[in-house]
Amino acid sequence: MWIMSNQSYLSVWCNDFSEERMIQRFGDFLGTVPFSATKPGFSYLTIRAVDASESPIFEQDLRSVPLDPAGILELVKDHLHSDSAYEAQAHWDLWSFEPGNGPGWRDEPQPIELICYGEDYDGGAYSENGHLQANLGFEHFFTGHAGLLGMNRGSVAPAESPEEARFLEAMAWPENLEKYQEKTRENIRRLMDWVRSIEKAIPDGRVRLWSEGEDNFEARLEEILAAR
Repeated sequence: MWIMSNQSYLSVWCNDFSEERMIQRFGDFLGTVPFSATKPGFSYLTIRAVDASESPIFEQDLRSVPLDPAGILELVKDHLHSDSAYEAQAHWDLWSFEPGNGPGWRDEPQPIELICYGEDYDGGAYSENGHLQANLGFEHFFTGHAGLLGMNRGSVAPAESPEEARFLEAMAWPENLEKYQEKTRENIRRLMDWVRSIEKAIPDGRVRLWSEGEDNFEARLEEILAAR
């Protein structure tokens, strides 16, 4: 819908992340994923060595037979090195809105990517990205578009596309905006439930939520949940 769609992320840093424990940590992380009801399992696996500029050393399309966490670890175990990264793709369900002849709310599968960074991969990229990272998808699933949600709503910028104009026109109706807040909050609650699952599965981990468009993504989510 928007010209620029920022991404949102979840990062986890672990106290003990030796090469010997990487696969266990990755398995614990994968075991928390709230799979889509209609697209369960991991659909793709990529293994990279050294850094992202290198061609993958392993790629497997799993869409015909999606794997559970144990299946992913079975593929990973023969490529376990501290200078490698492991990327598993899956889907989870989020509410989305598409303006049309009538406001359309859909609870449908959205892609997510789960990454495990060895500490020697890409010059120690884990220090910024986390030992474990999830690309959660578009930021607006959790913050909404155009600053319409939350307690500190700013002025709405003019639409830059016909799609944006239709969206803002639909949100001018109070009942549509109220529904938009409700569904966005539901997405946030699903994310927070996942965070709690990660904290339980990796009790020594430090979890951070962040995004490309928000200076403090976590505070923005709390604001939207608190607004009435």
